[in-house]
Amino acid sequence: MPRLTKRIVDAIEPAEKDIWKWDNELPGFGVRVKPSGVKSYLIQYRNRQSATRRHTIGRHGGLTADQARSEARQLLASVGRGDDPSAGRKAERLAPTMSDLLDRYLSEHVQMHNRPSTIEDVQSMVRLHIRPSLGHLKASAASRSDIMKLHGAMKDKPRRANNVLSVLSKIFNLAEAWEIRRDGTNPCRHVQRYKENKRERFLSDSELASIHQVMRAMEEEQSVPTVVLNAIRLLALTGCRLGEIRQLRWEDVDFENGCLSLPDSKTGPRLHGVGAHSLALLATLPRTEGSPWVFCGTDPSAALRKERLEKAWQKIRGAVGIEDVRLHDLRHTVGTYAGQTGANSFLVRDKLGHKTTAMTDRYVNRDASPLRKLSDQVEDRIAAATASVETAKV
Repeated sequence: MPRLTKRIVDAIEPAEKDIWKWDNELPGFGVRVKPSGVKSYLIQYRNRQSATRRHTIGRHGGLTADQARSEARQLLASVGRGDDPSAGRKAERLAPTMSDLLDRYLSEHVQMHNRPSTIEDVQSMVRLHIRPSLGHLKASAASRSDIMKLHGAMKDKPRRANNVLSVLSKIFNLAEAWEIRRDGTNPCRHVQRYKENKRERFLSDSELASIHQVMRAMEEEQSVPTVVLNAIRLLALTGCRLGEIRQLRWEDVDFENGCLSLPDSKTGPRLHGVGAHSLALLATLPRTEGSPWVFCGTDPSAALRKERLEKAWQKIRGAVGIEDVRLHDLRHTVGTYAGQTGANSFLVRDKLGHKTTAMTDRYVNRDASPLRKLSDQVEDRIAAATASVETAKV
C-alpha cells in the first residue's frame, strides 16, 4: 500500500467486512474502513508483553491523513519508550467518576466514622449539591474551576456552601489516599470560603406569638403537615438541636421524669430536661404503627427529613415577616430566655447540651436553679407568648 493520503483514503470503498490499509512510509500506521463506511486512522503495535494492540487515533474527515500520521508518529515513539497507548485509554475509560467516588466516600468513610445525624447531613449535601454538579466528571479530572463554579452557585447560602466545600476537600483527600488522584492535587485548595456572619438572633414575645398564629392557620388550612408543625413547636419549647428532635424516638421520651434521652447529641449522649408544656405536647402526638420515631415522614422507618422542616420554616417566617430568622434561632431564643431567668452558666450549659460554659456565658448571669424548674420557666414564657394569640381571639 502506498503512502496514505486523503485521495487514497477517500477512494477506499467499504465491504462486507472491515478493511485495513497500512501506510508504507510509517510502519504501524493505517486506516480501518468499516462496512458502514466509517473510516478511522489507527496504529498497530506490540506492547511489552509482545501482545498486538491497536489504538484508534481519530476519524477520517475529522483528521487529515497528514495530521493522523503526525500523531501516529508520536504514539509509536512512545511505544518505543515502553508506553501502551491502548492500555492508557482503557484505564481512562474505566477510571472512576465523581459519582463512583461519592458512593465510596459515603459507604467507606461517612457511614463508618460519623454519628447518624452527621451521616444524614452529609448525604443531603451529596444528594442536593455535589452529585448533580460534579457526578458526571472523572474523579481524577475534577478541577478547581469545577469546585469554584459549584461554590459560587451557592453564594446565597454561604454557611451551607462552606460546609459543602469542607466535605469536598475531605473527599479529594481520600481520593489521594485511595490513589484515585495524585498527591497534592486537591482542587479545593485556594478556593476562598465565604464570610459567615456570626450573629445572635432570638425571638421576641410578639414574634413568637405571630409564629404560633401562622402555624395554627397553616394547620387549619393543611398547607403544612401537622407532623412538621409539631416538630417545630417542640424545637421552640425545648431549645434542642434540629437533629435531636428529628431523630427523637419514643423510647427516648421519659414522661415520668420529664426528660429526653439523646444518644446522638452533638456533644455525646445526654439527658435533656423538658418542662410540662413539652410533655403535654408529646402526650398529644399520635404514634405511627411500626415506627420508632416521634416525628416520621411518609416512610415510617425513616425520621422526618431536615429539608421538610427547613422548607416549612421558610414558609412560616415569610408569612410572619422575619426572613432573617433561622430554625436554629429557636435554640438561641431558649438559651436567651433561660439566661434571663437568672440561671447560672452551668445549668444553661446542661439545658442546651453544650460541652463547656463558653457558649452559655453569653446568655446568663450567675445563680443556681434546678434544671427541671428552669425548663418549666422557659416553657411558661414561650407558652404565655403563644397563648396571647388565643386570648386575642376570645
